[in-house]
Amino acid sequence: MANFLRYDDSAARRLIDNQLYEALQPDLIAAREEMLKDVTLLGTDQIPSGKQPLDAGFQNLPQQLLDEYESQKSESLLGKIQAKAQELREQSDRFLVLGIGGSYMGMRALFEALAHPWHNELTREQRQGVPRLYFEGNNVDNDSVTALKDLLQSGCQDPHDLLQRWSLTVISKSGGTLETAVGFRLFREALEAYYGADSDESRSLVVPITGLEGKLRNFSNEKGYSSVFPIPDNVGGRFSVFTAVGLFPAAVMGIDIKQLLQGAADMTQRFVTQPMGDNAVLDYTATCHLFEKEKQNTIRILSTWGKRLEALGLWYDQLLAESLGKQEKGATPLTVVNTRDLHSRGQQHQEGALDKLITNLIVEQPDSTPVSVPLVPESQNQDQLNKLKGKTVPDILSAAIEGTNRAYADVNRPTADLILPCLNEYTLGQTLQMLMLATVLEGRLIDINPYGQPGVEAYKKNMQEVLNR
Repeated sequence: MANFLRYDDSAARRLIDNQLYEALQPDLIAAREEMLKDVTLLGTDQIPSGKQPLDAGFQNLPQQLLDEYESQKSESLLGKIQAKAQELREQSDRFLVLGIGGSYMGMRALFEALAHPWHNELTREQRQGVPRLYFEGNNVDNDSVTALKDLLQSGCQDPHDLLQRWSLTVISKSGGTLETAVGFRLFREALEAYYGADSDESRSLVVPITGLEGKLRNFSNEKGYSSVFPIPDNVGGRFSVFTAVGLFPAAVMGIDIKQLLQGAADMTQRFVTQPMGDNAVLDYTATCHLFEKEKQNTIRILSTWGKRLEALGLWYDQLLAESLGKQEKGATPLTVVNTRDLHSRGQQHQEGALDKLITNLIVEQPDSTPVSVPLVPESQNQDQLNKLKGKTVPDILSAAIEGTNRAYADVNRPTADLILPCLNEYTLGQTLQMLMLATVLEGRLIDINPYGQPGVEAYKKNMQEVLNR
């Protein structure tokens, strides 16, 4: 398939005996079979204690949502998400996403990868009616919260003027996550003061996304919000990008969520049916596992080439760290953006400790027309760039990728390439699902439950005790 993500670990494999890959294959296939069986356990009382929590619902969710949409159209979850998203686009020009961790990082990855890089600076006409986007509720930063409230207050003074209307979504499975709860209270208060606490807008321009039970669900029922979207019980936060958590704000921003889901569904199908060598999930997991086990490469660098995929890398940082960072195991993820970070981390990657596996995340074709280096009069050629006449920015980027990989190979630094033919909803859906499947597969391979994050609860408990003094 021409538009399908590709994984090339040929450079890395030169540093690992191929027999080790062959010996690992039965264990990888067994781990894949375990993942498929996990899905059949959902909703039953047969889940072993060692597998709890079991948040395997993400695996088949993209295809399930597409099938439901095909049969039910406007009455399906996708149909309702699209209708409400259209309503918010038509009724507001600024849109706040309140959430933390998996409740916002997936959407941030989608937005930065697929939206115009200067989206919020465009006019509404240039944005084709899509609102400006702001993220909050993901930290406890007084200055950031104050600045956004001031921006809304100064820019939105007439609630009857579309260009001065704003809306928000609050995303929290339980409703008890402190950072998001505080952000929601602050911005809900501001929204109700602007439109009126008992106004239709105060109920229609706030869209909670939450679990079927919990604090936020109960509050939403009491407030009578016109739309509340569910987070499935069997999908954990960092695996929730293909639930309403990611899909609803993506739809508000004009992203084609059906193509996003189709890419994810096709990746799952390939993972289930294809052998090693034609299966990015199996191949990527094998390479990561073997370099950690055989070469002690415990730092995994996702090297994104270009700025638009940095947020995807940060999303993956959470995915890998929370899923496998248990029982004193788990590689440390690190995202870099090149060529920018070649001027900060490149020295360490080239000559530092031999503890890193670098995966290049590469987009082959840019969205925009390639920009060429212009020719100037020789008297102005002090930068000596006339010799690059006719070379384009993508040409320069390709040379940087090839040159960097060659430099690492010369000193036995392992690299692999994850290649997207272009950057769109379909290929991004593949990439997100591939990384989620690979993370769970590795967890099953090394006998770690990739779901849940018990270590995160310690700081939350201590913080509450301090605040309650």
